[in-house]
Amino acid sequence: MAGGLPHPVLLSTFMGMDEIAIGGTMVEFKHVFYSWVCMAILFTVALIMRRRLTMVPGGLQNFFEALVDTIENFILATMGDHGRKFVGLLAGMFIYIFGMNLMGLVPGFDAPTANLNTTVCMAVFVLVFYNAVGLIRWKAHYIHHFTGPSKVLIPLMFPLEVVSHLSRPVSLSLRLFGNIRGEEIVMVLFFVMAPILGTLPIYALFLLGKTMQAFVFFMLTMFYIKGALEAPEH
Repeated sequence: MAGGLPHPVLLSTFMGMDEIAIGGTMVEFKHVFYSWVCMAILFTVALIMRRRLTMVPGGLQNFFEALVDTIENFILATMGDHGRKFVGLLAGMFIYIFGMNLMGLVPGFDAPTANLNTTVCMAVFVLVFYNAVGLIRWKAHYIHHFTGPSKVLIPLMFPLEVVSHLSRPVSLSLRLFGNIRGEEIVMVLFFVMAPILGTLPIYALFLLGKTMQAFVFFMLTMFYIKGALEAPEH
């Protein structure tokens, strides 16, 4: 107890992990909790698979090997050999986002990606990461990605490129959040109006939508990294 309030962990437990008290202020925590649940599930599955690896895969190992192999082939076909070092990041990002999206289909759970805080954090990470990749690859010459092909156009191109790059996390975060949040709202409405007949068909449609949203986020991230690795225009 501190100042008459229970410990934040206990408080969040009693409130269904919806909010926690930080400095006396109630802060929404539900999306963080379900993000941790998704990570815990993925880590558990990975540890189980690691302990049961076989030369002749079957079941879960076969599924994930096929999934990662497909993603790797897609990345290499798009980025070339430079993309090989980013397969782990991009595949992990796709699986993680897809897992969070799927949590919205589980009764009693919420999709963390239906919260703008989750999608903004991932989008900002993408912005910082691909620019860091470009700086590491091209050093000071990376600035030419923002200046255009002609020195005459620098006063025009530089602010336009800066705005363009800053708009990318906005687009990434709002697209993923908006689509997943919209699906969650529609699903609730269908469940209220027709608990079984209205919900079961919509599950298949939303499963496709959640898969596509994870793929779009993954694909745009890949294109941003690919652009940062390309030779800057002088």
